[in-house]
Amino acid sequence: MDKNNITILKIGGSVITDKSADDGAARVSKIERIAGEISGFEGKLIIVHGAGSFGHPQVKRFGLTGKFDHIGSIITHMSVRELNTMVVEALNFAGVNALPVHPMACVVSKNGRIKSMFTEQIGEMLANGFVPVLHGDMVMDSELGTSVLSGDQIVPYLAIQMKASRIGIGSAEEGVLNNKGEVIPSISNSNFDQIKEYLGGSSNTDVTGGMLGKVLELLKLSEQSNSTSYIFNAGNAGNISDFLKGKNIGTAISGDRTI
Repeated sequence: MDKNNITILKIGGSVITDKSADDGAARVSKIERIAGEISGFEGKLIIVHGAGSFGHPQVKRFGLTGKFDHIGSIITHMSVRELNTMVVEALNFAGVNALPVHPMACVVSKNGRIKSMFTEQIGEMLANGFVPVLHGDMVMDSELGTSVLSGDQIVPYLAIQMKASRIGIGSAEEGVLNNKGEVIPSISNSNFDQIKEYLGGSSNTDVTGGMLGKVLELLKLSEQSNSTSYIFNAGNAGNISDFLKGKNIGTAISGDRTI
């Protein structure tokens, strides 16, 4: 594997937390297993994880998608930071040289979309053998005061900025499913209209658009970078290590070209 290639791995909040909980409930054994699977990877890796029950219920409780609230923004940031610390500590325990990168400290959004992001430290971390670990967060917003920034928005932005070669989205599903519960092997702009009806939101509290939001962000990414992303089940043991070994699993999302 080319050591210069950058891989981005997103780990869904629904995998590492109980997303149906009203407040932060981490799935510690899942976090530890995932850290173990990541530990065998030797290339350049950026990890982004979702907030799950450490962010979504708080955002909903304080109504942060519709209004500015100092206390709600602080409580939500501190909560997602707590989950990030657990993930980073598990990775380090497994032998991964992981460091936290909090979007609140390096991103400015405008109306909920990333306007600018300081990424030089991420490049230096990768060059020196560290694994940066970002997460869904509250960030400063030039129009709204603060806004929710989901991991699903961070991944494509970073993929373009850092010229990532491979993107994996570890969710709680086997991939993108059709109405019969079967995995759709590939999605591109040419077949998106047919499969759009299968893509609902999330069954639990999700303020970031569920599976439809993920697919739309990744389709946009494929148009801008000609890259392919894979959505797969990170809850199943072995899937993350398979992805990191170069196997194509789950649903591939790409531009209008053959995969």
